Amino acid sequence: MENIVTDNFFDRILDILKNARKQAKMALNISMVYSYYEVGRAIIEEEQNGKQRAEYGKAILKELSKRLTESLGKGFSVENLKLMRRFYVVYSKDQIGQKVSTQFENLPVTREGRKFFLSFSHYVFLMRIPNIDERHFYEIEAAHNGWGIKELERQYDSALYERLSLSRDKEGIERLSTEGQIIERPEDLLKDPYVLEFTGLPELSKYSETDLETKIIDHLQEFLLELGRGFTFVGRQVRFTFEDEHYRVDLVFFNRLLRCFVLFDLKIGRLKHQDIGQMQMYVNYYDRYVKLDDENKTIGIILCRDKKDPLVEITLPKDNSQIFASRYKTVLPSKEALKQLIEGKTSSL
Repeated sequence: MENIVTDNFFDRILDILKNARKQAKMALNISMVYSYYEVGRAIIEEEQNGKQRAEYGKAILKELSKRLTESLGKGFSVENLKLMRRFYVVYSKDQIGQKVSTQFENLPVTREGRKFFLSFSHYVFLMRIPNIDERHFYEIEAAHNGWGIKELERQYDSALYERLSLSRDKEGIERLSTEGQIIERPEDLLKDPYVLEFTGLPELSKYSETDLETKIIDHLQEFLLELGRGFTFVGRQVRFTFEDEHYRVDLVFFNRLLRCFVLFDLKIGRLKHQDIGQMQMYVNYYDRYVKLDDENKTIGIILCRDKKDPLVEITLPKDNSQIFASRYKTVLPSKEALKQLIEGKTSSL
């Protein structure tokens, strides 16, 4: 008998059910977060009602762990109960901007007015971040972008908060901790440096620009994560012809938040003024012959191993808002080394 269930119809039903399972799992995970918060509250209250001795607190956790494990199984070790207690201590006094809450209106609220948007594993990691503004930023971004715990750890290790803070004034940095990364102008897209450790290329070994480009395409999902919100891949080595000469743009993206093309040119050495001139020509061509009338001006970003900021500034007009140059790193440095690079305390890692 001929199949009457077409592939398109089957795939449609499959997507519906997969999405439902994903939503159910997410709802269950968040529900458990609220439960662990209340367990932490109950432990604190019990300890406060009991004897004010460290031995008493330890005894409570030990016996509670034993009885919960007997009743519910794994997941209630003394260490996990300590995490729940700490979770309550940290987040009972921690409030976050309402910009996140408006996107999760149906979530419950604790007595203290707090909502939770992520899994408990996320919050266990976030509690390690001492700077409350930085902690809020990563919580908001993880919720907005659907980061798993590995993506969250990677973004933190790459000093994303510090890299975004570099191009912002005091008010802009404050917005990072209450709203996350808001994309309103070309400068909001930028990072310096971009961290491309996922390419697997050694920092000091020789490789070609083609090698770098190929590795980025091979790890396009990771590169999109590094780029940030709103990027869609258009093409690699995108060719155009002008005055009978052929040109190729290394990587072309479109950012749906800014509604503009974003062109990337890869340079494995130090940035030269000719590189800036070449990107200016690419951007001009896209603005005049490629972009639609209702789209915004094209952005060009040159990724280079090293650069001298005065050279960039003198080559570009003072009111430049389209051409940018950023360094890249192919090995993930330590967070402190990245901070030093960002603050300009050292010229190399």
